[in-house]
Amino acid sequence: MYALLYYPLVSLAIYISITLVFLGLHVALPSVQILGFIFRCLAAYLTLLTSFILRVLNLHYKYAQYTTARAFKLISRYTIGVKFSIAPGGEALLTAKRPYVIVANHQTELDILFLGWIWPTNCSVTAKRSLAYVPLLGWFMTLSGAIFIDRVDRNQALKAFEGAARVMRELDQSVLIFPEGTRSYSAKPTLLPFKKGAFHLAVQSGADILPVVAENYSRVLNIKAKRFNSGTIRVKGGKD
Repeated sequence: MYALLYYPLVSLAIYISITLVFLGLHVALPSVQILGFIFRCLAAYLTLLTSFILRVLNLHYKYAQYTTARAFKLISRYTIGVKFSIAPGGEALLTAKRPYVIVANHQTELDILFLGWIWPTNCSVTAKRSLAYVPLLGWFMTLSGAIFIDRVDRNQALKAFEGAARVMRELDQSVLIFPEGTRSYSAKPTLLPFKKGAFHLAVQSGADILPVVAENYSRVLNIKAKRFNSGTIRVKGGKD
């Protein structure tokens, strides 16, 4: 067992050490923005390790996902200084027992941490099939019952949604989907055209659609400008 864990633990220690080095450089040289950008990126991706470890420990996928989401919330708040503020009424909907098709706007990779603030107890997520092959994130998603959609093969995509709808009905499980299908990376409040998957899923499952919107947060994370700052991002969830 020790031999099995040796290399992952050493790799984790090295990764944390590198992250702390960039934290120190960022504190010492706050005017050099790229140092803060690198530190916050490293700290953000560190959360993916928690997700993989929780699932490997054989936690039921429902609890592994929820626990991981809360780990994302704590780590994003206390290491990279990013907080999502949910408008009044939104949290009550997100903790409701009834299943929803939760649709959210998709801006950048930071949305992975955003999910940690809105994730219901019993929920799964849809994702493009290529994400299944991303180290750590893809492994965790595969182990956790994520619904992978093949955008090239329409018939396979429809079958995936049919299976997801059946699980929603049988387990009263919500499903979160980014209807834009990809990240916008926009510096202005905007939405890309919606794909039809969320609507197919709502019709097949009989569940209501619950929209969740995060304000444009390019002031916090701007990939093109290599800028990653701390800050509070407002979120609204509900049908109004």
